[in-house]
Amino acid sequence: MTDLTRLTAVETAAAVASRDVSAVEVARAHLDRIAAVDGAVHAFLHVDADGALAQAARVDAGEVTGPLAGVPLALKDVIVTRGVPTTVGSRILEGWRPPYDATVTTRLRDAGVVVLGKTNMDEFAMGSSTEHSAYGPTHNPWDLTRTPGGSGGGSAAAVAAYEAPLGVGTDTGGSIRQPASVTGTVGVKPTYGGVSRFGLVAFSSSLDQAGPCARTVLDAALLHEAIGGHDPADSTSIDAPVPPVVEAARRASVQGLRVAVVRELTGEGYEAGVQERFDEAVALLSELGATVTEVSCPHFVHALPAYYLIAPSEASSNLARFDSVRYGLRVGDDGDRSLEEVMSLTRDAGFGAEVKRRIILGTYALSSGYYDAYYGQAQKVRTLITRDFTAAFEQADVLVSPASPGVAFPLGAKLDDPLAMYRQDLATIPSNLYGGPAMSLPVGLSEGLPVGLQVMAPTMRDDLLYQVGGALEAALHDRWGGPLLASAPELEAARA
Repeated sequence: MTDLTRLTAVETAAAVASRDVSAVEVARAHLDRIAAVDGAVHAFLHVDADGALAQAARVDAGEVTGPLAGVPLALKDVIVTRGVPTTVGSRILEGWRPPYDATVTTRLRDAGVVVLGKTNMDEFAMGSSTEHSAYGPTHNPWDLTRTPGGSGGGSAAAVAAYEAPLGVGTDTGGSIRQPASVTGTVGVKPTYGGVSRFGLVAFSSSLDQAGPCARTVLDAALLHEAIGGHDPADSTSIDAPVPPVVEAARRASVQGLRVAVVRELTGEGYEAGVQERFDEAVALLSELGATVTEVSCPHFVHALPAYYLIAPSEASSNLARFDSVRYGLRVGDDGDRSLEEVMSLTRDAGFGAEVKRRIILGTYALSSGYYDAYYGQAQKVRTLITRDFTAAFEQADVLVSPASPGVAFPLGAKLDDPLAMYRQDLATIPSNLYGGPAMSLPVGLSEGLPVGLQVMAPTMRDDLLYQVGGALEAALHDRWGGPLLASAPELEAARA
């Protein structure tokens, strides 16, 4: 009998649509897989078995249809889900059950997607290893002693461990693409405003973007199409059709396309094995008919410090709402303390060390006398980075780089060195500051661990990511004899 957890999203949807298998059977197979291996992986914070089976039953009854009807999905715990615990990986929202759905959640339900549960993440999406979760770290299915990346390591690990064929993450500085890179999966940050942020618990409002995680480029494209599009409830939502991402993934040709390697995102600072796999993939793009050149984006070297002023500043403002008054944790309310004391005690107990660090950084950068010197200057650098992208896209259709400086590192290796942790997003941050779309897809192994290549495109040309990604994926699968994940170490219940 076919192992239903090994099917792609496309294969699963086809099997359900043809009634070769029921959506309920598919959901049960994935819930069983989670029960067998998630003790070892810890990808999920909450498994909503009842909700998943109810949605699957709706699909089987013909109440909802679509290209992804009956396909299971792992949802990052930063996306609000009515009646289902949404913690954002933080004690300050432990046990909170939202009274409404995020637009992304609504669109998933309307598409017949079966949400299995909520996945682990760095607290408030602040981290690059999923070790800053208040509920313990997630482990990389390739090597359980290593990180799955962050902040969306839970969604990426769930997809890599065959607990779900699809996942949704959010990407503020690389939180979809960097986990995809180190878990051998496909992760996409859509154009900013291309997917609604309504119901996404905010970290940095000018940078946050929800997007797809998958095991194939086409699966990611179908999910992108399902969750994308204009939303009147989000003032930053782009009022334009979703780019033709599915068509582009199926076309999968780079013949005549101009591909440029970003000089500042290669070489020094990148592990030798990562650089080798990247160079091989670029050579393959040339063999497939692309014109490969090199471009310089000189201000990209300032992206990391600019990001770590802008994002914490916005976080300092956004996280002020967690004040113990309206919802969430409340500490020290014994009748003798003032509201200010209760608020202080709650925030001290509810926020973890990394969140506190970024709130302090952001508050300082926004403070009187320092605003112009720090936050204001960082925004000027952001403008220069946008100009670099604009100039580069006059010379090339897409830009490429490694998605992460290294392969998955051991759990605990960088926890005491915040700067080393921050550097994991070296290659991904520029696209967030610019607002353009970017993808990570697997291009091989180094030290037995996955390496990702990043493709970056102009704003609202998300289809170019899928066109390049689909072509490269097909060529690599021909060389490997199938998906890279097929060579991942098998996770068995005995290892839990």
